[in-house]
Amino acid sequence: MGNIAAFFDIDGTLYRNSLMIQHFKKLIKYEVIDPAIWHNHVKHTYSEWEKRYGDFEDYLEELADYYVRELKGINKDYISFIANQVIKLNGDKVYKYTRSRIEWHKKMGHKVFFISGSPDFLVEKMAEKYGVTEYRGSEYVVDEKNNFTGEIIRMWDSYNKQRTIDEFVNKYDVNLDLSYSYGDTVGDLSMLRMVGNPVAINPNKDLLKVIKVDEELYEKVLIIVERKDLIYKLNPDVDIIDI
Repeated sequence: MGNIAAFFDIDGTLYRNSLMIQHFKKLIKYEVIDPAIWHNHVKHTYSEWEKRYGDFEDYLEELADYYVRELKGINKDYISFIANQVIKLNGDKVYKYTRSRIEWHKKMGHKVFFISGSPDFLVEKMAEKYGVTEYRGSEYVVDEKNNFTGEIIRMWDSYNKQRTIDEFVNKYDVNLDLSYSYGDTVGDLSMLRMVGNPVAINPNKDLLKVIKVDEELYEKVLIIVERKDLIYKLNPDVDIIDI
């Protein structure tokens, strides 16, 4: 029969923002990253998104480029304290629905996995906080002195997430037909398609568009939207309004 598992994305699915963004801000506060990078570059893209003229993915991508560039050459141990602070301050700022599902899966004896595009050293601490079975994040490669090299092994695209799921399935004898997955973007499509019980939490427009035309996913997906103090269950036929 195999084990039942639950695969969770973190940013936008569990955590209500991005762990990397919060870490970036802390690195500025502790003067690891020059504040001028924010004021002269990233701030404009952020402002456009905040005013709903720009796209969040554009903001995140620009910030990520500077984040990776500025970490190069820094010792991983040096920023460990800052990473701990990020989780201490933000680890509880999560969606109620997702938090309750994690607890339910653990109570039922299911295997619980975090698979996230956030840096592995942040995902690790989030995984410890929620007591999950195992985790994978984007690996920020270090050299023999434990300094960041600027190289990343990504975990934010559908292909790499599927590769990781395959690894967990084999390692833990997972029955995918009985298992669950939770995601919010097209980067989570492989997780959603592979299991019998996929859940799209606050899906972005691109993911919702795919769900509407993917017959197999359409038939089995549960769409959850959490806003303010309400949790909604939506029909995949919900209209997409482009403005």
